[in-house]
Amino acid sequence: MPPLPDLSGISFAQPKFLWLLLLIPVLAWLKGKLGGTPGILFSTTKTIAKIGARRRSRAGDFLTGLLYLALACLILAMARPQLGKTITRTQASGVDIMLVIDVSRSMLAEDFSIGMQRANRLEAVKRVTEEFIEKRPNDRIGIVAFAGRPYLVSPLTLDHDWLLQNLERTKIGLVEDGTAIGSALASASNRLKDKEAKSKLVVLLTDGENNAGRVTPSTAAEAAKALGIKVYTIGSGSRGIAPYPVVGPQGQILGYQQIQVEFDEKTLRDIAAMTGGEYFRATDTSSLEKIFQAIDQLEKSEVQVQRVAQYRDLFPWFVLVGTVLLAAETLLGQTIWRRLP
Repeated sequence: MPPLPDLSGISFAQPKFLWLLLLIPVLAWLKGKLGGTPGILFSTTKTIAKIGARRRSRAGDFLTGLLYLALACLILAMARPQLGKTITRTQASGVDIMLVIDVSRSMLAEDFSIGMQRANRLEAVKRVTEEFIEKRPNDRIGIVAFAGRPYLVSPLTLDHDWLLQNLERTKIGLVEDGTAIGSALASASNRLKDKEAKSKLVVLLTDGENNAGRVTPSTAAEAAKALGIKVYTIGSGSRGIAPYPVVGPQGQILGYQQIQVEFDEKTLRDIAAMTGGEYFRATDTSSLEKIFQAIDQLEKSEVQVQRVAQYRDLFPWFVLVGTVLLAAETLLGQTIWRRLP
């Protein structure tokens, strides 16, 4: 048995004519009020009036049904049914973005929140970064994480599902502790240097000051500038005192202690200014979200969408079926179900 055709792609070029279908039930109602089409006509019904209530004959009902079906097919033909689809081709002149995320132990400080619950800085950063990635489907995005040294979480990719999976697996403690801002920026810039994107940028997020690595932040910023890479820097964390968890030998949280937050805003401002980017300060989840929204607006991708329509008109088939039904109604009405005077 042959498979049924896929009719999910049917559309109408002139859908306004479909409103005429509403006339069919109106005509049927009026026909019922006036009486059905009889199989046999009598000059008078007085002789059979006492037999019982008037009934619509099967012949009359059948012929009327053929007429309504024919009318419906012709109305559908006027609406020009089409089978096919529109193919959308997207050509994106995207932005290559490397996200550089601090995963040093200071990112465990719980001065952020997700919903109504307190969260540490890394959890909040990952949450907001996910939203940023999802809003830029046409950009190649990669991730470098760093503490005492940088490591690659994901190279530049358009496979954002895979990118988000790798982001979710990013955690504190995978490398030795420290804050190697310069080395992390240099690593991210190296991933962008040979790319021919319309725009190349780094979003660098940290909560501390450079105290590790072999490359100074100023040297890395100069290299990024020479490569035409714009760097947006984000200082993450509240000012002053922040709650920091005391972790037991099994990884359980035993309690919290208040720690003094040390932050080198000048270095981050200098990096952004040198490369043509901007510096932002995120003191809570809300301000972090606004920062990523601002960066999203500053660095928009150019997307050209081309739509190609591939349709096959079906109205000749509906005209054919309607014509056949009309012919059948006429033929049957003049032969086996001919009405007698």
